[in-house]
Amino acid sequence: MPVAHSSEPKRTALPKGEDAPRDNAARPLYLGPRIKRLRRELGLTQQAMAEDLGISPSYVALIERNQRPLTADLLLRLARSYKLDMSELAADERDDYARRLSGMLKDPIFAEIDLTSLEISDIATSFPGVAEAMLRLHGAYIREQQALAGLREGTGGDSIADPVGDARRFMSTRRNHFPTLDARAESLADEIARTGGQQEWLRKQGVRLRFMPADVMMGALRRYDRHNEQLLIDDALKAEQRQWQIAVHIAYTALRTEISALVRGESFATPTAAQLVRRALAAYTAGALLMPYDKFARAAQARGHDIDVLAGMFGASFEQVAHRLTTLGRPGHEGVPFFFIRVDAAGNVSKRFDGTGFPFAAHGGGCPLWTLHQVFRWPGQILPQWLEMPDGQRFFSIARTVTSGGGGHDRPVTIRAVALVCAAEHADKLVYARPEGMPAPPATPIGMTCRLCNRAECTARSEPPLGRDILPEDYRRVAAPFAFAES
Repeated sequence: MPVAHSSEPKRTALPKGEDAPRDNAARPLYLGPRIKRLRRELGLTQQAMAEDLGISPSYVALIERNQRPLTADLLLRLARSYKLDMSELAADERDDYARRLSGMLKDPIFAEIDLTSLEISDIATSFPGVAEAMLRLHGAYIREQQALAGLREGTGGDSIADPVGDARRFMSTRRNHFPTLDARAESLADEIARTGGQQEWLRKQGVRLRFMPADVMMGALRRYDRHNEQLLIDDALKAEQRQWQIAVHIAYTALRTEISALVRGESFATPTAAQLVRRALAAYTAGALLMPYDKFARAAQARGHDIDVLAGMFGASFEQVAHRLTTLGRPGHEGVPFFFIRVDAAGNVSKRFDGTGFPFAAHGGGCPLWTLHQVFRWPGQILPQWLEMPDGQRFFSIARTVTSGGGGHDRPVTIRAVALVCAAEHADKLVYARPEGMPAPPATPIGMTCRLCNRAECTARSEPPLGRDILPEDYRRVAAPFAFAES
């Protein structure tokens, strides 16, 4: 951190008992918003952070409001307590805010507002929270303008950054298989097993595992207290949920280098896309730790991909096992190629992986004839279904509801549906497909989405397909929602 040659600004006297650290050699920094973000990321109260740093809670509050500086001594305490890179923590945001504000004010909507560089610098220095709010509002405005422009030009706004789409493309181009993560996780899983399990392995790394009530967790399911080297887990979680959260923590810490290398190796349009990929890779690694590749692949084949059986064998949930089945792409030891999807009751897609070339529309609703959208009527039941696309491709699907949340009468439960789909030629490897020697039942004719499906007789159709003219119904109304002119 460069040393300023100007004298340190005059400090307001602290109330009795305030033990603010002082360092006359370095210019104090006002990094209130950054410290507040850090505290929230760590899941700490102001009281807890004050105890870690040896200052009072009121002084933490003053720092976060930029009414007290962050001196070099306090920076050192923060770095030691939370194992942070001090150079990143000490970086002054004022110049960056000033630069971004100056760029924002060049927008024509601010043409009649004349702010000098000194005034801009003053906002960035004295009111960084206001500066951040202005930048966020302007960013939201720009994105809306781009979306409107895209709609007017008929592009649908495809040029707008789509972090979710970017993250899905990253996973899809690699077919949801990451050999380096699998190999490292398989080795680490053996080490954890030899040590005596997750808790004992963490203890040997100097980390204490504790299960805490919701009021202590403050809305978190998992929190790593870096100062006290404690991993805190919500004690209301089910056994497989606890095991999963511990595995995710191990992924973020023990395999940080491998995950970071994969993220750095790709150029993402937005920081959000990079964070989504990082989360997906951590979840992938957690699955690989709990269900090591070779052991899991052999068990899946031997048990006919019976998800409930595999869940019991590996101490995982139905969704975790279904997700893991999509990752078995090791050359020479491949598993069944699966398509995996998770949706809510409104049809919103929250997770999707394609390893089998299953036709699925990225935009618009899915086909209502697919049991994925009907399974909410039979919660917890596995619904098998043969599917046939308009071009004759046949697939086999299983769908079931899964839940998250809960753990107490006042804690909300979220119900979603998941489906696994494989090509028809692989269906005989699944216990769900059909009894030995019995013919397959008729396939349900479905389409990607109504606008791309030309099945004229479908009574579940919500809109006509693109490029087909509908007939008037003045004198004749058919059972299907639309009658079509011959093309």
